[in-house]
Amino acid sequence: MIISLASQTAESVVARHFGHLSSDAVAASRTIRGGQIAANAALAAFDVTGYAASRNEVLPVTARGASGLSPYIRHSLLPLARVWEAVDGGPARDTAKFRDELLWQEYARHVYARVGMDLHHNLRFEAREEGEFSPRPWNRQMACVDYVVTGLETDGWLVNQTRMWLASQYTVRGGAGWYAGQEEFHRHLLDGSRAANLLGWQWTVGAGTGKPYGFARGQVENRAPQLCRSCPLSRRCPIQNYPADTDPHPVVAVNPKLRCDDTPGATRGPASTIERRAPDAVLLTIESLGDADPALRAHPELPVHFVFDEPALAKLQLSSKRLIFYVETLQDLAERRDVTAHLGDPRVIAAPLNPAITYAPVPSFGKYLPAVAVLHPWPWLVIPHGESAASFTAWRKAARI
Repeated sequence: MIISLASQTAESVVARHFGHLSSDAVAASRTIRGGQIAANAALAAFDVTGYAASRNEVLPVTARGASGLSPYIRHSLLPLARVWEAVDGGPARDTAKFRDELLWQEYARHVYARVGMDLHHNLRFEAREEGEFSPRPWNRQMACVDYVVTGLETDGWLVNQTRMWLASQYTVRGGAGWYAGQEEFHRHLLDGSRAANLLGWQWTVGAGTGKPYGFARGQVENRAPQLCRSCPLSRRCPIQNYPADTDPHPVVAVNPKLRCDDTPGATRGPASTIERRAPDAVLLTIESLGDADPALRAHPELPVHFVFDEPALAKLQLSSKRLIFYVETLQDLAERRDVTAHLGDPRVIAAPLNPAITYAPVPSFGKYLPAVAVLHPWPWLVIPHGESAASFTAWRKAARI
């Protein structure tokens, strides 16, 4: 099915075509718009000054130092290299901290590219991962939890600090499985990526380190004190103290690729453009929707296509916020290029397009490979290496950055 993008709001497009594929009533994010123009404006408005001290502030909103760029980074509207360069000249401490966070995003991509679907399971230490999502651990009588869950459900974006609050409350205190919790995040977050989201939840619950992150009232009073003052449970706070120390999670079998990658070339993907035949179109994927997409830039004369993966969306049941963000992004691109959006199975739709496409370092990219006429390399910020990626520190040391 071809989806018309012209002369309609993104909300109308989603309401008409994606009702059976969405988990909520159709509504856009209150704060974040999709598209290259919106991404460029967000980057231009970001000032890295003060980032190191304020990146985890929650309230008031005016005190937040978080960049808010992650939805655009996740979908390569803002490639990591461009964002890295954008903070040149900023205060050294703030620039270093901000670039650390960019490197963490790259590290997550490297790990996912190495181990693939194994990232959906505990990496190094046992931690509960099974179960269906239940909102029970997120007691919305708690002002801190209610505020953050509301932001998740209406904005589709959270500062890193509050992501850890919810993840810890859901698992460490609530005893629910981390995998179900991260699925709920993935459903709503505009920057939801398997790489970063899975790794972040594993870190929070201790599956990556053996030591869970404990959520307590002191963190709320430090980052958003007005929430505690207004909370109906203020005098009987269920998170008054830090969770009791527990024994480290038992070690599980380590994926050997975390310690050593014998095929870094396969992890990296093509190092140069692979030309099989002359392409008839450019095909974009969810991993790379921006104007800087290598295939898009290399073939300015070709029409552009994007496939909403109906079988995957039927399973994921994403929030309408995410779908609206994608439609807004495609509508923005259609102001500059000839864009056609499809809804269906990418394996079926891609083949007759004979497309040029940019490689994406995710397991699901394989569904596009049989159709590819020209394959362009993924624009890594750091080229994958074969040494240890068992931790961010080890990975960074091996990358010599």
